[in-house]
Amino acid sequence: MSGNGRRYALSGMSARAMSVFARPLLGPYADHGDLVAVVDPDRDRVAEFDDRLAWYAPGDFDRMVADARPDTLLVAGPDHTHAEAIMAGVRHGLRVICEKPMVTTAADAARVLAQAAPGQVRVAHNLRYAPRHRLIKRLLDEGAIGRVLGVELVWNVETLHGASYFRRWNRRAELSGGLQVHKSCHHFDLVGWWLGDVPRQVFASGSRAYFGADSPHNPGAALPVSAQRDRCPYGRRWQEEGAELPELRGHQYDGPERYIYDAEIDIEDNYAALVRYRGGAHLSYSIQFSAPWEGYRLGINGTHGRIETSLEYGRQSGPEGLPVVLYPMFGERRDIEVDGEDGGHLGADGPLVRELFTEDGAGLADAAEAAWAVALGEGVRRSSLTGAAVDVEALLTTACDAK
Repeated sequence: MSGNGRRYALSGMSARAMSVFARPLLGPYADHGDLVAVVDPDRDRVAEFDDRLAWYAPGDFDRMVADARPDTLLVAGPDHTHAEAIMAGVRHGLRVICEKPMVTTAADAARVLAQAAPGQVRVAHNLRYAPRHRLIKRLLDEGAIGRVLGVELVWNVETLHGASYFRRWNRRAELSGGLQVHKSCHHFDLVGWWLGDVPRQVFASGSRAYFGADSPHNPGAALPVSAQRDRCPYGRRWQEEGAELPELRGHQYDGPERYIYDAEIDIEDNYAALVRYRGGAHLSYSIQFSAPWEGYRLGINGTHGRIETSLEYGRQSGPEGLPVVLYPMFGERRDIEVDGEDGGHLGADGPLVRELFTEDGAGLADAAEAAWAVALGEGVRRSSLTGAAVDVEALLTTACDAK
């Protein structure tokens, strides 16, 4: 038995589950807890990862709890499986740690808030743990730019990374909530954490410009499939990088890899949003999923100054490791260097895992914070589809008053 006696069950043997939950528990953090069971539809996948692990099918959750006696449930399956896994853990009184997004709809977020005990469910929004983002949080909390008036955030997802979402289950809104939930909840949680505030209203616009049957990069259905793939610019990028996404193959969640120009794709691949927050600040946000480089441009305006930073990586990126720049309104510019960004997700994964297994994850997003990120993502998608502003608060039930 490990030092602190924690007993972990894992729901969903995804690639993220392996890297953030399973491998640390079986390796460097083995003294801080035991991985006592895995719930996943694919027994072979679990055995291939580690044949010593006790496997249970999703329908055997109750038996798993009785047999393995976990006290903590780690949830990391595909997004659409999160709600039921979380609620199963809540019913059994387990502590629940979930990969982002917590769920895919505001309705499910409200259901979690209504039924979970305070502090019972936490969500691993890892961008909070990036050294650059923690530095910005400290500056804002210290009042370095006074009261925050607005945030400008432009996020780029490079072609290799962006196209991967359209090869997988993410490309169906019913499974992912759209990338507005699956991906942008990362960014919405980060901004909400920086501001210490929650969104009120959003107006957004979006489209599908790069992927799907109408893509300008689609070689055309008249060609044989092999010729289509040879002429696809994204396919050539994968070949150049040797990227085959092997972790997806054969898994029952994912099925075979799919063609990025399929007609079934029903999510947007670029969108922009203007968000108003309760405290009066606003967010101007945009993202595209087929960009020449990966990273973001950030500006935060306050009554007493401005914070700026950029982060670029990928084949056509500019210089890496750019500083966080503080511009006092009536003072001298300060360039603040950032260390510790070499690890996964801008250096966030290492600190997140360490806190999760050595400090019980006390600093992770709570269920209410995670619910707001989901609700804002849903609001962005609804507004993109309808052309009307969306009341984000109205998407959540009064259970969100717990925040």
